[in-house]
Amino acid sequence: MKLNLTERISRRAVVLAVSLAALIPFYALLLIAMKSPEGGLSSIRLFPDFHLINFPLAWKKANMGRSFFNSTLITFGAVGLLVILAGMAGFSIGRVRSGMNRIIMMTFLLCMMIPGIINTVPLYTLLIKLRGINTYWAMIVVLAVNAMPFAVFLYSGFIRAMPVEMEESAVIDGCSPFGAFWRITFPLLKPVTASVVILQGLGMWNNFAQAVFFLQNRRMRTIPLAISMFFQQYGADWPLMAAAAVLGLLPAVTAFLVFQKFFIQGITTGAIKG
Repeated sequence: MKLNLTERISRRAVVLAVSLAALIPFYALLLIAMKSPEGGLSSIRLFPDFHLINFPLAWKKANMGRSFFNSTLITFGAVGLLVILAGMAGFSIGRVRSGMNRIIMMTFLLCMMIPGIINTVPLYTLLIKLRGINTYWAMIVVLAVNAMPFAVFLYSGFIRAMPVEMEESAVIDGCSPFGAFWRITFPLLKPVTASVVILQGLGMWNNFAQAVFFLQNRRMRTIPLAISMFFQQYGADWPLMAAAAVLGLLPAVTAFLVFQKFFIQGITTGAIKG
């Protein structure tokens, strides 16, 4: 149904108002991050002071260079492991209809209802025995496994919506089912992979609950841990704290802008057509 001019203007005005309301906290964060130390928070104006020295100071004092390296290594490792394992699991569940696969899928769905923080104590005990505390590999595996149920749910639903004839043609031409998945199916999973990367990758980047227990060494701290410790040390210096928060936020915003064009397509196809 075609909308008249008044309805179109009204809808756009509502969308604009909601968008501006969502941007207000981020704009306030930037104002504080670029504010000079004089005057305190009461002297904040609608336009920034462009006191950009806050950013290199926060970077240095919070030791964010090392934290960025830790977060990047852990997040990329966990996302890569998650995409590979969840993609293969979703392919098996989506293509092979069996009672065992239905039980496995139901188990994944039930796992989605359990808060990750509940597993922290048994995981901590297990990682002590495996000598995984303060190691990259343990944090990568923990984050990937925690994100596995939702990722498998998206992949399996997306794969069910895809025609199976392409894979059958590849098998007829001599390709194994495993090879058909990697050569034919997996390249077509870009939308759902982008959704997994955004949803789970941002959660891994911002993870605090597990990192605070499993990464206790100062040199192993990720961005959330570094910012938390920075807040405890410089709690009265609001511009420095805001600058540190902006620096920690930038990679997450960049990742969303890169993958956002695939995001909605991956979510809707995997959730509705599955």
